Amino acid sequence: MSLVSFSPYILGSIIFFNIILAFAIVFLERKNATSTWAWLMVLLFIPVLGFFLYLVFGRKLSNKKLFIWDNKSKLGVKNAVENQLQLLKEDSFPIPENLRQYKDLFYLHLRNDDAILTQANDVKIFTDGKRKFDALIADMEKATDHIHLVYYIVRSDHLGQRVAETLKKKAREGVQVRFLVDDLGSRRLRHRYIRDLRDAGVEVESFFPSLIPKVNFKINYRNHRKLAIIDAKIGYIGGFNIGDEYLGKSIKFGYWRDTHLRVIGDSVRNMQTRFILDWNQASSHDILYEDRYYESTPKGNVGMQIVSSGPDSEWEQIKNGYIKMIMEAEEYVYIQTPYFIPDDSLADALRIAVLSGVDVRIMIPSKPDHPFVYWATYSYIGELLRAGATVYIYQRGFLHAKMLVVDGKIASVGTANIDVRSFRLNFEVNAFLYSEKIAQQLVNEFHKDLMFSTQLTLPLYKERTIWIRFKESIARLISPIL
Repeated sequence: MSLVSFSPYILGSIIFFNIILAFAIVFLERKNATSTWAWLMVLLFIPVLGFFLYLVFGRKLSNKKLFIWDNKSKLGVKNAVENQLQLLKEDSFPIPENLRQYKDLFYLHLRNDDAILTQANDVKIFTDGKRKFDALIADMEKATDHIHLVYYIVRSDHLGQRVAETLKKKAREGVQVRFLVDDLGSRRLRHRYIRDLRDAGVEVESFFPSLIPKVNFKINYRNHRKLAIIDAKIGYIGGFNIGDEYLGKSIKFGYWRDTHLRVIGDSVRNMQTRFILDWNQASSHDILYEDRYYESTPKGNVGMQIVSSGPDSEWEQIKNGYIKMIMEAEEYVYIQTPYFIPDDSLADALRIAVLSGVDVRIMIPSKPDHPFVYWATYSYIGELLRAGATVYIYQRGFLHAKMLVVDGKIASVGTANIDVRSFRLNFEVNAFLYSEKIAQQLVNEFHKDLMFSTQLTLPLYKERTIWIRFKESIARLISPIL
C-alpha cells in the first residue's frame, strides 16, 4: 500500500494524540487558564511538533515535596513564625512607627513562606558588576569556615576562572566550599572547570541535571537564584550571575546594569536555610544542622524578609508580595525589570495604582536578550502607557535589575523578574526590605539611571511599524508559556 493510502490513518492518529494531550492539559494538569489556551493553540497549529514541545516545555512539575530538611526544625523556624504571626495579630510586634502600615506585608510573607522578619541587618547596594565581584571575592578570601554559592549562570571565562581560583584556594586551606549551579543556565560550563574545582576539594552540584546529554526534560523549571553565604556572617543576593558579560565586557550588551545586595545580619541565617534546602535537593551529600552555619552577627537596623517562590509552591509568594506592595503605595512605585510580562493580577494592580493617582514609573532595557520576551514586554508596556504610567528605556547597556520601590519606604531586590516564568516556573528568591534609608538609596540609583534613559511616551509608542505590532501580537499570544 502507498503512503497516500495510509495518510488518513496518520492524520487520525495525530488528531487522536492531540485530543488525549489536550484532555490531559485541561483536566489533569489543571494549568493556569491562559497557559492552557496557549498550549492548546500550539497543539492546534503545530500538532506533531507541538506534542514534543509540550513534553519538554509544558509538563507540570511533580507535586512531591522537593525541598526537605528535617533539621530545619532545630532552628525553631516554625516556633519563630508562629510567634511573629501572633505578635502581628495582637499589634504588639516591635516595628518602627514609620513602617507599621506594612505589617500586613510582613504577615503575608510569614504565613505563606515562613519568611521570618529580621530587623538587625546592614545592607550595601551594588549596581556595578566589577564592584560586586571585587567585594564578593574579597569576602571569600577572608572565609575561615565555609563558603556556600548558588548561581543560575556560571561561565568558564575570566570572571568564572577568578571565582574558581578563589574557591580552590580556600578549599585547599581547609574551608568547606559548596557550589551549586543550574544545569541549564550553566550548560556552557566546561567539564574541566568542574573537574578542577572538585580535584581541589570544592563540592559542586547541578540543579535538575540532564538525564540525556543536551536534553533536559525539566527545561522550564530552573534554579534562577543567586546567593552567596560566607561563614554565616555575610550574604549576597541579587541579579548578577558569574560571567564576563556581567562586568560589562559583552560587545552585544555593553554595560551591564544590575542590582545586588551585600548583607550582614540576622537575615543571613534565612539565606543560609534557602541554600541548604536547594543543596540537599541537588546533592546526595546532605548538609546536616550545625551551629556554625547559623552564627550570624546582628548588625544595623534594616528590616528584611528573605522570600522564596517556585513551581513547587502552592502560592506565588514573590508575585503576591509585589502586588501587596503596589496596593500599599500612596505616592509612587518605581520598577526596574529586564522583562515585563505581568499576569492579569499584577497588571490590574499597577493599572489601579496609576488610575488612583500613584506615580508609577517603569524602566526596561533597550536591548533584547530574548526577542520574544522583549516584544511581549513592549505589548504589556503599551497598556500601562495608556493607563498613564511613565516608562523609560535604559540606553547605556543592558538593564537586568529586578527592583521595586514604594514611597521611598519599602523595596524588593532579588532574582524574580516581572514575568510569568519568574512567578510560576523558576525557583526564585528576593529580599523584601523595610528601611527608608535603603529604599531611598534605590530611588537615587533609579534617578541616576534616568540620565542614561529615554522616555517612551504614548505618541511614540503608537508610531510603531506594522511589523513591530505583528511581532508584539505573536509574542503576547505565547507570553504565558515564554
